Amino acid sequence: MKLLKAKTFSYRETLTDELAPRAVHREGRWLALTILCLGSLMIVLDTTIVNVALPSIRVSLGFSQTSLAWVVNAYLLTFGGFLLLGGRLGDLFGHRRLFLIGITLFSLASLACGLATTQGFLITARGIQGLGGAIVSAVALSLVMNLFPEPAERAKAMGVYGFVSAGGGSLGVLLGGVLTDLLNWHWIFLVNIPIGVIVFALSLMLLPTTRGSAATGRLDVAGAVTVTASLVLAVYAIVNGNEVGWTSSQTLGLLGGAVALLVLFLAIEARISSPLIPLGLFRRRNVATANLVGVLWVASMFAYFFLSALYLQLVLGYSPLQVGLAFLPTNLIMAAFSLGLSAKLVMRFGIRLPLAMGLLLTTVGLGLFARAPVNGNFVVDVLPSMILLGFGAGIAFNPMLLAAMSDVAPTESGLASGVVNTAFMMGGALGLAILASLAASRTDSLLASGDSHLAALNGGYHAAFLVGALFAVLAAVLSGTFLRATSTVAPDNVESAAALAEAVIGD
Repeated sequence: MKLLKAKTFSYRETLTDELAPRAVHREGRWLALTILCLGSLMIVLDTTIVNVALPSIRVSLGFSQTSLAWVVNAYLLTFGGFLLLGGRLGDLFGHRRLFLIGITLFSLASLACGLATTQGFLITARGIQGLGGAIVSAVALSLVMNLFPEPAERAKAMGVYGFVSAGGGSLGVLLGGVLTDLLNWHWIFLVNIPIGVIVFALSLMLLPTTRGSAATGRLDVAGAVTVTASLVLAVYAIVNGNEVGWTSSQTLGLLGGAVALLVLFLAIEARISSPLIPLGLFRRRNVATANLVGVLWVASMFAYFFLSALYLQLVLGYSPLQVGLAFLPTNLIMAAFSLGLSAKLVMRFGIRLPLAMGLLLTTVGLGLFARAPVNGNFVVDVLPSMILLGFGAGIAFNPMLLAAMSDVAPTESGLASGVVNTAFMMGGALGLAILASLAASRTDSLLASGDSHLAALNGGYHAAFLVGALFAVLAAVLSGTFLRATSTVAPDNVESAAALAEAVIGD
């Protein structure tokens, strides 16, 4: 503990003393990055870890098939609805302070979820989890960007953060299967408690205290209320679209209300002096393009996370633990490429080419899943897709985040982080709803034409995988066409950046 305190003291000194030893400065920043990644991993895990445990939760608490969806939807609603507000609050009141608040909320809500014995208690706790997760996700990326202002080290740090964000979903499926099989569903939530305590304690020591602009700025209350309400209504409509019908009065009414609130929000932002979201942010080509690409890419990746798990479990008959282990190759590949090759590619080629290449690999991986047969073999029919998707995500996530955060001043980094996370969230929710609806419709059609249950189920997944592949290839075209071909390295620093990039691979 004394050694840790000494490191913390040296690190804080270097934040204000440019003459402090560079090695100590760098060491402190990487320790801080580790804590941020661990906190982010908690949040990302909870978007997928619960899915494998849903059947056990249903039996334990007596959920119906309809009400069970709210174990997931309650989290998605508050997470998607409060990302923008969380990012802006971080800019105003300090990213470190909001990170600590978010971790505390998430950890306490995880404890409540793990101890839940009734449906209402679990659903309420999941909603609070989503609120805490939104705050952490909105400010963690800002802290990473501010900790690593140098282009070369930022590329490496974003590779690490990108791996955690991209790989956390797959790891959630694996961990959910292990904990549910070996212990019980309560532990998918309780495992967050010791992690949250550790993250909170080390954040107090390692994260730099940042001053927000609360003294000079003010919160745009009207904008915050309208955009948050708009996002909540939109997410609610999307996640319930399959159940109540996409053309039902409820779905159309909610989507209409979300659009009306969004228009009102834009009108407010155009008129006030201190807007929640300066509309000029979207006039920056890389920021606007990266967010649109992010929506499409995450929509395609949800086809992978959820539909491949369903294929393995319902068509091939895998157990929850086997499903989790099947995702292990993807996790390992993303680790290798996110932490090494992705940063090197960004340093060499900038953000446009690696992003497009990663998205094209994702397209091919999803396309291969679209031909997996009913009696598929893991090595022949599943593993090649897993490998390609691991390569694609590992290469693409780093330049995706860098593009979304490019050309943004430090005082707006929380806002930009909230915007890109909202784009990811909305892309995931909308993509999952569209693909699940398409799969169900295709399955019903095949059953009506006389196909067997497994063949019809698999045919539905094939259709959804193909559309997911179309999302990914469209994202690749947009990124290759509209992103500025900027490198993250200044021309006069090419040699030093290349040397550091080699060090990235060697670490």
